[in-house]
Amino acid sequence: MIVVAAGIAVAVHSVGRPPSATATPAPVPVVTASVREGDVPIVLEGLGTVQALNTATIRSQVTGLLQSVDFVEGQQVRRGDTLAQVDPRPYQALLAQAQAQRSRDQAQLANSETNLNRNLPLLSRGFATDQQVTDQKSLVAQLQSAIKSDQATIDNAEVQLGYATLAAPFDGITGVRQIDVGNIIHTTDTQGLVTMTQVQPIAVLFTLPAADIAQVQDALAAGTVKAVAYDQSGRRALDTGQLLLVNNQADPATGTIQLKALFPNPRRTLWPGTFVNVELTTSVARAALTVPAAAVQQGPRGTFVFTVDGGKAQVRPVQTGQQQRDVAIVTTGLAAGDTVVVQGQYRLTPGAAVIQSKPADVPVSSTATAGLLP
Repeated sequence: MIVVAAGIAVAVHSVGRPPSATATPAPVPVVTASVREGDVPIVLEGLGTVQALNTATIRSQVTGLLQSVDFVEGQQVRRGDTLAQVDPRPYQALLAQAQAQRSRDQAQLANSETNLNRNLPLLSRGFATDQQVTDQKSLVAQLQSAIKSDQATIDNAEVQLGYATLAAPFDGITGVRQIDVGNIIHTTDTQGLVTMTQVQPIAVLFTLPAADIAQVQDALAAGTVKAVAYDQSGRRALDTGQLLLVNNQADPATGTIQLKALFPNPRRTLWPGTFVNVELTTSVARAALTVPAAAVQQGPRGTFVFTVDGGKAQVRPVQTGQQQRDVAIVTTGLAAGDTVVVQGQYRLTPGAAVIQSKPADVPVSSTATAGLLP
């Protein structure tokens, strides 16, 4: 009986003992990318507003009956195209009256010059007096001045008659018509007939921190500065243009400077009054090392990435430069060809085994877990 009890005790002790071998942790699934080397544009980003290159409210410079409107609202028109016609008859009558007055004065001048030319020989022979010749010269001078005045009146009448035709001052798009045919159009109408905007090319006004002025000026000194306009999400490129100017004064209240870029806008993707994001390329970083921005983590000791070497994860402190469009420039800490983890870092510790997986199979770190590692 004693032997049996001892055997049972030994068996119970063996069952309760933990196994001597420990289980190997499973590799952590991650998504990786290689460090790339290449030329990278250095870009400044600013928020801007699209503005028509030219805007004009088409107003009549004469008062009269609006006889016709020769455009369709929203139509593309060319410089010099007729937009509307004001009744020209009153101004045609004024022009005809001025021309008739000039003809009358020209006839009188011709007669006076004939009399003067007749009296000049008679004066030398004593058949005409000095007073007669003097009076005749004075009359000729008066009529010559009257003809100049008549010509000025004719010029003014022609100008007024020309104002009866409203023409497009530049290539642009017409807006909403404010006056209908058959109404009297006045020179004092504040809204005018229609507002025109020039959208090809078009301008964008945007702001940058005043600290970027030197960088922008250096880029301008080197040549043309490329500007790209994106929609409000910053994802869709709308047009590519160039920097036109830097405003001559910064705003001390906001610490910003206003800039203006010009875009050809061939597809009219830029429209006056809309907000856009502008990216200004000031230089190019040659042979720069880049990684996906998601690879860069922030810890208590600074910026770092997880690298993969021999199937193991390692922490690598790095310093970064520009981070733009999900790509970060790494200035120190990595070499071209290094493998970095871009997804799945929140489960990693130094030395942990990793396995390359598809992005859909790797959980994305949340705000609460990201950046908690050293």
